[in-house]
Amino acid sequence: MSTAVSDGTTRAVVVDDSRFMRTLIRTLLEDSAVEVVAEAGNGNEAIEVVSEHQPDVVTMDIEMPEMNGLDAVEGIMKQCPTPVLMLSAHAEEDADVTFEALDRGAVDFVTKPGGEVTSEMPRVKRELVEKLRSAAAVDLSKTRGRSRPTPSSRARTKPKPTTQKPESNDSIVEGSTLIVGASTGGPNVVERVLAALPADAGLRVLVIQHMPKGFTKRFAARLDARCEYDVKEASDGERLGPGQIRVAPGGSHLLVTGDRAGHLRLALSDDEPLHGVKPAIDLTMASAAEVVKKPLAGILLTGMGRDGVEGMTRISSAGGYTVAQDEKTSAIFGMPKRAIEAGCVDAIAPDGSITEEALRGLNS
Repeated sequence: MSTAVSDGTTRAVVVDDSRFMRTLIRTLLEDSAVEVVAEAGNGNEAIEVVSEHQPDVVTMDIEMPEMNGLDAVEGIMKQCPTPVLMLSAHAEEDADVTFEALDRGAVDFVTKPGGEVTSEMPRVKRELVEKLRSAAAVDLSKTRGRSRPTPSSRARTKPKPTTQKPESNDSIVEGSTLIVGASTGGPNVVERVLAALPADAGLRVLVIQHMPKGFTKRFAARLDARCEYDVKEASDGERLGPGQIRVAPGGSHLLVTGDRAGHLRLALSDDEPLHGVKPAIDLTMASAAEVVKKPLAGILLTGMGRDGVEGMTRISSAGGYTVAQDEKTSAIFGMPKRAIEAGCVDAIAPDGSITEEALRGLNS
């Protein structure tokens, strides 16, 4: 659990091999009342200063001499478990390494600030500070030691749904729609939820994971390797069919629309962020609630804030089924808690039972 001091100040350690970058990050954080208690220039130093200062959160560079950020995360989790926020270069080739950091125990990541001062700096600063405070709130006892689904031969071969469904899925209407929303602590939970989906249920699934632009395509590829559905990053105007999962692209809102034949199509929007995020869970869920005629279910997973509350309310009002992740397994019991308090949640479940609960709701 976060150990923020009693006055509410977030205490951070900044790790980067560049003195300039450490100074820049320190300045951005301290301008927003985050106390930087120490700095480190490589992974070995990071483990030492984190053990000594016991901060609430660590910002971690990836490529560093002596010990890189991946090994440093692993060392911190073994010696002095502390939430780690990875700072990743804004490039698709860095996505795999960033996700590897999440596998090793990091709780979230954010795009690394550029060295030059630009008109984008206020946005970069806001995103960094919001992500850092969210990471500092993560309860590591709820995230550590949980296994991720491994790629299977069935997932790799992507068998098409059969016309003969097992008894447990007999009453699921093919083409039923599932919307999954998540934020901090969500990627590995999303993987577990989707890996548990039976291919022969023929669901149409949309995933809205708060994630920067440039990383959601790789996230979709990881999901594709770990579940039996066809998973891709969503594209504007495409049709969403049974057995398909589409991931909202970072930097775009994802909307569901209908066409004249009654099929579902996807639309990407460049509207302003909602709740400070883009994509926003609320917009996808609300649009689905308006146009989906077959059974609809919404799942709201771990994360800080209230994105998804209005969307879950709209799904519930439209007669859909809603499931929220429980407090015991949520890294941050923020979004699910607010949805529960709003009275729009039909079921509360641990991450290992969420898929089963959503399927039960679609069956009813």
